[in-house]
Amino acid sequence: MQKLRGLSGEVVKFGIVGLSGVVVNFAVFWVCINGLGLASLRSNIVATVIAIATNYLGYRYWLYRDRDAASRKREITLFLVYSGIGMLIETGVLGLSVYVLGLDSHYEQLGAKVIGLAVATVFRFISYRTWVFKAVPEPAEPTAAPEANHLGGQGLAAQAEMMLAAEQIRYAKAE
Repeated sequence: MQKLRGLSGEVVKFGIVGLSGVVVNFAVFWVCINGLGLASLRSNIVATVIAIATNYLGYRYWLYRDRDAASRKREITLFLVYSGIGMLIETGVLGLSVYVLGLDSHYEQLGAKVIGLAVATVFRFISYRTWVFKAVPEPAEPTAAPEANHLGGQGLAAQAEMMLAAEQIRYAKAE
C-alpha cells in the first residue's frame, strides 16, 4: 500500500513537470506555426526539443532528485534517447494526421499534437522511471543466520553491499 501511495505521488509530480513542459511545447509550437510560419513537423520538433530541456531540469532537480545520480552522463544520454523516441511518437501522430488524413488546419494540428503527446507521455513516464532515473539501491536487510551472529546479525556479503551502497550515495551527493 505504501508503494502505491509513493507511485501516486510520483505520478502527480510527473504530471506537474509534464504539464509545464506541455505549456512550453504548445506555446512554442503555436509561435512557430503562426508567428514564424514554419511547417507543422518542424514546429513540433523545435517545440518538443525546448520542452525536453525544461522537463529534464524539473525531473532531475525536483521529481527524481533523490534518485541515483552517480552517472549523470548515462542519465542524460538515456533521457535524450527516450525523449527522442517520445518526440518521434508525437511527430508521427502529427504527420499521420496532416499528411495522411489531410487534417491540416492549425486547430486540427493542435488536436493531433494532443493525441501524440498523450501517447508519448505514457511511454516517457515508463521509460524515465524504469531506466533513466533509477532508484538508489536500498541497504540489504540484516540476516538472522546463526553463523553471522558475530557480525552483528549480518553476513559479510550483506555488510559489503551496504558499504558499497553507502559509498555510491555519498559519491552521488558529492557531485
